[in-house]
Amino acid sequence: MSYLDNIRTFVRVYELGSMSAAGRDLRVSPAVTSSRISQLEAHLGVRLFQRTTRNLTPTEQGKAFYGGACEVLEAVESAEAQVVDITENPRGSLYVAAPLGVGRRLIAQLVPEFLKKYPEVSIRLRLTDRKVDLTTEGLDLAFFLGQPEDSNLRIRKIADVARVLCAAPDYIARRGCPASGDELVGGKHECLNLRFPGATEFQWRLITPEGPARFPVSGRYESDDGDVLTDWALGGHGIALKPVFEIAEHLQSGALVPVATKTPPEPIQMACLFTHRRRQDPKARLFMDFVTTRIAERVKDSEKRIQLPR
Repeated sequence: MSYLDNIRTFVRVYELGSMSAAGRDLRVSPAVTSSRISQLEAHLGVRLFQRTTRNLTPTEQGKAFYGGACEVLEAVESAEAQVVDITENPRGSLYVAAPLGVGRRLIAQLVPEFLKKYPEVSIRLRLTDRKVDLTTEGLDLAFFLGQPEDSNLRIRKIADVARVLCAAPDYIARRGCPASGDELVGGKHECLNLRFPGATEFQWRLITPEGPARFPVSGRYESDDGDVLTDWALGGHGIALKPVFEIAEHLQSGALVPVATKTPPEPIQMACLFTHRRRQDPKARLFMDFVTTRIAERVKDSEKRIQLPR
């Protein structure tokens, strides 16, 4: 198995562009990672990477070897799946990413049930509201809200998620209750923005009598954590645009109140991304099947409990 380990290590170093990143992904030390690459180079009699103190770039031989290495790993995993009943008894680690709200309120609650059913699987759940890259971050699945930018990935739609513009009664008492998106622009209201490094200019897409339109909102409060925006809204600091399932309890209690109801937000797509590769692990498909059905049901249930004004 050592030669296969060397090939797996090469593939991850190639994809991540770093010995240390590949080592973290494979849960081995940088020394082991470097040793495996050196052993593979010695076996092949070529240099697979050009190394400097700052950069690691594949050589022409490394680029050529990468495609064949992926095919080798795919063939091995396909053969293993035929010998071992892996679909019924999956094993190994599964790396999953999700937005904070989706992960905390929907996925995390389902992980114990899945692991109880499949005790030889480990789930590595990474929660972040920023956009992730499946390949460079070593992810098997990535749940998200919105539209994917990478057309090379496969997508499984889960649901169209209702959203609402909301604020605390205290904020409305001080600043007034906007009736439409026109009252949100030009600094008339404090809009709470979800923003992360590299994000484009912030706009809210709302449904007007003439159709969907973008409103360039602004405010002094920004965060890359959607739950922080919820806390700010609850504290009376501004208006937030939130998926209904994330704040259903606050809407039911009256802690948050819908605003700008003449121009409600468009629903947003919730979906799961995964790669085209044939070596897509069966346990990833099992987890996706297990989670997506339950998520869709929970989202619908939370929306049924909330009667949004239209």
